[in-house]
Amino acid sequence: MEKNDAFEIFVVTTPGLESVLCAEMKAAGFPQPKPVKGGVVTRGDWRQVWRANLMLRGATRVLARIGSFRALHLAQLDKRARKFPWADFLRPDVPVRVDASCTNSKIYHAGAAAQRIARAITEELGAPVTEDAELVVKARIDDDLCTFSIDTSGESLHKRGHKEAVNKAPMRETLASLFLRQCGYEGKEPVVDPMCGSGTFVIEAAEMAAGLHPGRARSFAFEKLAGFDAAAWHALRDHARSIVPDVRFYGSDRDAGAVKMSGENAERAGVAGWTDFRHHAISDLTPPEGPPGLVIVNPPYGGRIGDTKQLYGLYGALGKVLLTRFKGWRVGIITNEPALARVTELPFLPVSGPVLHGGIKVALYRTNPLG
Repeated sequence: MEKNDAFEIFVVTTPGLESVLCAEMKAAGFPQPKPVKGGVVTRGDWRQVWRANLMLRGATRVLARIGSFRALHLAQLDKRARKFPWADFLRPDVPVRVDASCTNSKIYHAGAAAQRIARAITEELGAPVTEDAELVVKARIDDDLCTFSIDTSGESLHKRGHKEAVNKAPMRETLASLFLRQCGYEGKEPVVDPMCGSGTFVIEAAEMAAGLHPGRARSFAFEKLAGFDAAAWHALRDHARSIVPDVRFYGSDRDAGAVKMSGENAERAGVAGWTDFRHHAISDLTPPEGPPGLVIVNPPYGGRIGDTKQLYGLYGALGKVLLTRFKGWRVGIITNEPALARVTELPFLPVSGPVLHGGIKVALYRTNPLG
């Protein structure tokens, strides 16, 4: 495939937040993004694949859909997989892994399908197939149509490359960025997280404000594809210029270890100059000087940390502090229990559907500026 040939690009995200990622992609200039189950579809060339991996904060991974054909039985799949132009995409010296899935198709055994495709790649191209290969070819057989995609990301995109330390039940960076965007955050206002854990919300907000690309410090699977243009990729990656935000970003926690961890993570991310982490309880929380902004918090909740009943006091105290001290600020709280959200007595807007966080269904509870 030539670099300027357009093909379908499927950007995977947290189910339930597809429309939020779609809005991010529109803002970043991706052509006609369309939300579908589990992600957003757009069309573009390899440069758009690079941009998606480098720039999109809410993306989990980026799949390049490289071709499709009909296959009604394994012998036909085998024959057509052998004729597929693998050399346009894969290198004979780079190991690959094949993942297959089958739905509503005459070919129903995903393992057998993956085996046939893997053998075709090995025998026709010469590339080794290994279980632990970073480069993954995905074959989806749906209604007898086999579609090949390449996972161009490699490791999940929430791994930004600078967070070494995480605390108990951490929020993934991708999910944190989508929640920030759902709260209307665009990088122009201060953000406060009074239970900052390893600093994810604060660091994401600071990076967004500074115009720092989330993928700037890591490598990607697409760097191992045939015809990869390293010079053009480095030019794209290094072209971005960060700016010094006009506002600061604040995290606090009653756990001194979490505060230290957050500071170290911010340092590695290059945003320590705009972030402020302090060790204190919710009762000591006060708004920073300057304009109001967003308070966003992922407090403990029943399924995540322990007994729900013990948490009512914590949520009640949080609500009281925010209602009395944070006039003019918007609030976003992530929790799995509507009852815990109600205890805060905050004037929440209607809640959208739940999303999975660490295997638990959670929802974002948002307010307008507090009166």
